Amino acid sequence: MTARTRGELAGARRVVVKVGSSSISGDNAARIQPIVEALAEAHRRGTEVVLVSSGAIATGMPFLALDARPTDLATQQAAAAVGQNILIYRYQEALRPFAIVAGQVLLTAGDLENPAHRSNARRAMERLLGLRILPIVNENDTVATHEIRFGDNDRLAALVAELIGADALVLLSDIECLYTRPPDEPGAEPIRHVRFGDDLSQHEFGSVVVNSVGTGGAATKVSAARVAAAAGVGVLVTSADLVSEALRGAEIGTWFDPDPSAPAPVTTGTVRATEPSAAVDTLGR
Repeated sequence: MTARTRGELAGARRVVVKVGSSSISGDNAARIQPIVEALAEAHRRGTEVVLVSSGAIATGMPFLALDARPTDLATQQAAAAVGQNILIYRYQEALRPFAIVAGQVLLTAGDLENPAHRSNARRAMERLLGLRILPIVNENDTVATHEIRFGDNDRLAALVAELIGADALVLLSDIECLYTRPPDEPGAEPIRHVRFGDDLSQHEFGSVVVNSVGTGGAATKVSAARVAAAAGVGVLVTSADLVSEALRGAEIGTWFDPDPSAPAPVTTGTVRATEPSAAVDTLGR
């Protein structure tokens, strides 16, 4: 059932969580562990969790001796090819103590626009969730082009949430909530609740931020939240440091109400709390 309030996140059947490059790469690579711990706690409650994770390019940069995010597509693709492998390894190592297996899913914008590819992606993810695997989704940077890229994984997360009929979407950021203008500017006020259809045009969310490791910013999160909310998915925007509280339904962050007239999501499979799979114990042995 779609989460209509942030408090319903704790009992949500299916949740998509998105984390950005700056939260899990470079000096912040150690933050993967607490994020995984929060996901594992929700998984243990019986929630089906999908993680949309940026960070492949940022993770691959040091291995290519790059001190800044590459600007040309070919080098971005090379860094992503190296970094995606390492990123998934780090996630799986963090998940191992919880006996959870990760499944890698790489998508392009074209995959979600092509009916056959879209159907295949949905079927694969439904099966992964039915097997109690934790899908980790990222853009397939090695084949994406400038013309067909998602542009940022906030939008990708919103489209994935719609694709699989998620009950809620959690967009993790560097700040606890959204503000009416950049939070370091005078007069910035926190935005705690956005009703569906609210006019946010008077707020100054700023343009897309491109830093040394990734792309994104408040504007992309607002845009992605609008996409998901229109599809009937409730959205919470909050800090990556508060992911555990977010998934427990705490009164934090900025909540976007889903469209009340959107049809209820259709999902398959049965959510259940299970004992750790024996197959997990064989990983790496």
